[in-house]
Amino acid sequence: MPNFRKYSYSQDAMVVINFEDQLRPGTFEFTLHRLIDGHIDLSPFYDQYSNDQGGRAAYDPAILLKIILFAYAKGITSSREIQWQCENNIIFKALSCDAVPHFTSIASFVSGYPDAIESVFEQVLLVCDQQGLLGNELFAIDGCKMPSDASKEHSGTFKELEQKRDKIQKKIRHCMEEHKRLDGRKPKERDRKKQLAQASETLQKHFDKIDQFLKTAAPRKGQGKNQKEVKSNITDNESAKMTTSKGTIQGYNGIAAVDKEHQIIVEAQAFGAGQEQHTLKPILDGIRKRYRDTGIHQDILDSRVIVTADTGFSSEENNDYLRKEEINAYIPDNKFRSRDKAFAKQKKKYGKRNQHNAKGQKKIIPSSEFHFDAKHKICICPAGKSLWFRGESRKAKGKRTLIFEGNLTDCRSCHLKDQCMRNPSAADTREGHGRQVSITATNGHTATDWMKRRVDSQEGKVIYGHRMSVVEPVFGNTGTNKGLNRFSLRGRDKVQGQWRMFCLIHNIEKLMNYGAIQ
Repeated sequence: MPNFRKYSYSQDAMVVINFEDQLRPGTFEFTLHRLIDGHIDLSPFYDQYSNDQGGRAAYDPAILLKIILFAYAKGITSSREIQWQCENNIIFKALSCDAVPHFTSIASFVSGYPDAIESVFEQVLLVCDQQGLLGNELFAIDGCKMPSDASKEHSGTFKELEQKRDKIQKKIRHCMEEHKRLDGRKPKERDRKKQLAQASETLQKHFDKIDQFLKTAAPRKGQGKNQKEVKSNITDNESAKMTTSKGTIQGYNGIAAVDKEHQIIVEAQAFGAGQEQHTLKPILDGIRKRYRDTGIHQDILDSRVIVTADTGFSSEENNDYLRKEEINAYIPDNKFRSRDKAFAKQKKKYGKRNQHNAKGQKKIIPSSEFHFDAKHKICICPAGKSLWFRGESRKAKGKRTLIFEGNLTDCRSCHLKDQCMRNPSAADTREGHGRQVSITATNGHTATDWMKRRVDSQEGKVIYGHRMSVVEPVFGNTGTNKGLNRFSLRGRDKVQGQWRMFCLIHNIEKLMNYGAIQ
């Protein structure tokens, strides 16, 4: 039998190590360590400390920042897990100098310093510029919707919350009535009474929470002109219910602006809304301020740098702002593909991407498939039939909406009826209606028309083609590679601080790969 050296994993050993020797050059932890110690001013963290005259010594922000950012780079966001890593992982021990912060200290640091984290983000951006990683040629803007520490079951309009409160009150009354009915019964009913008492207590807490929210909060309004009421949330009223490709979530939309040269994130903000139109101006203002505060450029958007964003950021208001500010932007509307001949056969070749919309309804042939002649008020359906003109409504800024409806007899016998009508059986009834479509026509001088001409130009198509390759890999790195796909905090300021920490991981990795941090 071979003779092997005996070993035992249960034994203890005292090993003399040098912490800095554990941080091998060329690794993320080495870059993080040298960056924070040699290039980052952490004085913005000091304002919230008041133990200089007495009290227990606090952990240095440099130590906490290093272990948290390194943990995030490994996909670890749990404060308890970070504490365990500091106790057992040699790299965490090296970064923390063998300190083991309590998980409550770690959690407080993550949520308590959003302004100081913004300062670190800004300083890292300046280091990226000094290392020559910013091209300042093209910025791509996009959003990444992620759940937060809020329950979507606790969201709704005030009317929906009132109905939920009344329903809970009925359940409490039912529990109390059944509990009273069981009084004086045999001992075997004691377990049932105990269950009813616990259920009643839980329901009462839920009732009190909703009732208190309705009494103290105001209905939440949306971002549109009409300021319609949107769903509030009891646990985090700054978050929003959003529909994503993976289902409905309650959370925030992390917006990032990314420089094309090395995919450095130049601006990062979080918004508690699924719609992205209202986020464009704050992001652009943030880029301007970020570059001005760091001294990189006094007005970067005035230097003809290209700005691109997807169709979610397109609106008449945004285009009007971009035109007035003379920002070199390319933001297409949601029909720009249908105007591009290169995509003319895409649907026929690949079919429809989804058969149902976000509300679960069957998708039908869109109005973009109809041929419109706004000047002569003519509309031809995909089957070649003429629709009759029902009327028009005029809007501001040269807009007017033309409304058409198909003849009932034509729709009833049409071979495309099942694909064209959401409820095709309704066309068979006497009171039914043919397919209805509308088109918003302009006089050709609106800001949206101006943006259409830019995007549809040969130069615009080439420029916009770079957007996806610039910004999408950033979200792939943070969400898929790092596993940073949810926020663990509540409130926009705290979530925004955590989102910037996620983005810091990406930028520090770029410094590791392309910079020269010594």
